[in-house]
Amino acid sequence: MIYPKIPLAQSIIEICLAKGVHDIIISPGSRNAPLTIGFTNNPNFRCYSIADERCAAFFALGIAQQTQKPVAVVCTSGSALLNYYPAFAEAFYSQIPLVVISADRPHDKIDIGDGQTIRQENVFLNHSLYNANLLEEASEENDVFINEAINVAIAHKGPVHINAPFEEPLYETINKLSVDCNVTGLFKVHRQVRVEDLIAFSTLWNHSQKILVLIGENFPNTIEQQWLNQLAALPSVLIMTETTSNLHHPSFINNIDNLITPFSVKEFTELQPRILITFGGMIVSKRVKAFLRKYKPRHHWHIDELRAYDTFGILTKHFHVTPNQFFKQFLPHVKEVESDYKATFEAIQQSRKIKHKAYLSELAFCDLLAFETILSHLPEKIQLQISNSAAIRYAQLFAIDESIEVFCNRGTSGIDGSTSTAIGAAVGSQKPTVLITGDVSFLYDSNALWNNYIPKNFKIILVNNGGGGIFRILPGHQENDTFNTYFETSHCLTAEHLAKMYRFNYTTASDKKSLAKGLKELFSQNEHPAILEVFTPTRDNDKLLKQYFKELV
Repeated sequence: MIYPKIPLAQSIIEICLAKGVHDIIISPGSRNAPLTIGFTNNPNFRCYSIADERCAAFFALGIAQQTQKPVAVVCTSGSALLNYYPAFAEAFYSQIPLVVISADRPHDKIDIGDGQTIRQENVFLNHSLYNANLLEEASEENDVFINEAINVAIAHKGPVHINAPFEEPLYETINKLSVDCNVTGLFKVHRQVRVEDLIAFSTLWNHSQKILVLIGENFPNTIEQQWLNQLAALPSVLIMTETTSNLHHPSFINNIDNLITPFSVKEFTELQPRILITFGGMIVSKRVKAFLRKYKPRHHWHIDELRAYDTFGILTKHFHVTPNQFFKQFLPHVKEVESDYKATFEAIQQSRKIKHKAYLSELAFCDLLAFETILSHLPEKIQLQISNSAAIRYAQLFAIDESIEVFCNRGTSGIDGSTSTAIGAAVGSQKPTVLITGDVSFLYDSNALWNNYIPKNFKIILVNNGGGGIFRILPGHQENDTFNTYFETSHCLTAEHLAKMYRFNYTTASDKKSLAKGLKELFSQNEHPAILEVFTPTRDNDKLLKQYFKELV
């Protein structure tokens, strides 16, 4: 076995190994050479080389998203580290364990006017769960910092930063470890709902005829179906799910915007719950957020063992347990309350489905029809990654096969890194993976394709409407040069030459017939990663979408 000669590098590598950090994404550089040598020469690590640090961090995020285990990203000193920040923030808000290990210059070399000697300590302070600013020499104190950083990433599900100063020479190696690291155990608290809370909150529940359960982003198969079935059987409980919830039941309202967008004041008033219960990650639907902020429930309970955000300005209780723990303890105390709350809105949703189908049957080709066609042609049992902005919002309007697992970077809701995350997720899950993305998001993260680990069965469906089409949907926009240049980001670019450069199969579609044919061809082969680029009319999409919601009434 070959080890770096620098003891501090040995300590970091050995503690990572002991803690189960096996996936290491390395961006080439010099100052991080001791770490690169140690990780790549140890067969217990799976090492990946991603040159662009921003892409590397999102690639790591995708692996961690799927494995639910900490993944390390390793970079050289200087501005390389700063490129991790978008993915770092996403990991913070999406509760994904990410371990950033940055090589640094020794402390006496910082701010002396030399190259790559920026201030690296605490650069992620606003979003880091733990910052381990190490000393240059290996020590018990450093071991404590390294252990604590990784422990926090695992226990608190988020990003941490380990900053390690190395002095030259950087490339020397030895054949035997020169350090004896201290490895501390991971301490996990098992929480339960207090008996007095069970009694008090079940009493509120049992006197409420309108209880709305709103479920955000969830990793598949983490919530037991029996609790969902029990909730769905209660007439006073209406359950709304996001596409990214990965939860299913025939009575769930799984296309929220279709239901509530055409509502009158009277219908919103009838929908206003007495109790709102939320669990899962961030909510996509702006309309349901606007509704709950205006028609506030009396009580809002959020269930999450780590965090609760006051998204609607009315949070009254945070249950610090998992949904499974909560419902296991709580539901035995729940009584069935006579109510027509669920039945009323289930009936409206059924009417919406009929009008939805009728409108789409007569619709000219546009973003809306493209998404309907794409989502109805997806193979079963794949992993579906969706980029932010318009893509995830269109996807929320349609049913997606229950066997498909759906993911989107909703922590910060940024368009940056969607492709890199999807590729990392494909590697981490080893499942057939499809990314549905918009043109601006795709172009923004085009370096994601500069990656030697893309699975052969990875597929991108790129909906190209010639710019940031979502800005046309927003109220108040006016058609002029300022809007087209500075808001919509109008362009005439395609993915054709990128696909050729990175050896992706490439096909196009521009109407429903060619799209159906393109999808069939896309899913019939798994020998090369592939891009299907779908061209939709820039100027018609917003009008047809707005008319869609009017037709649902």
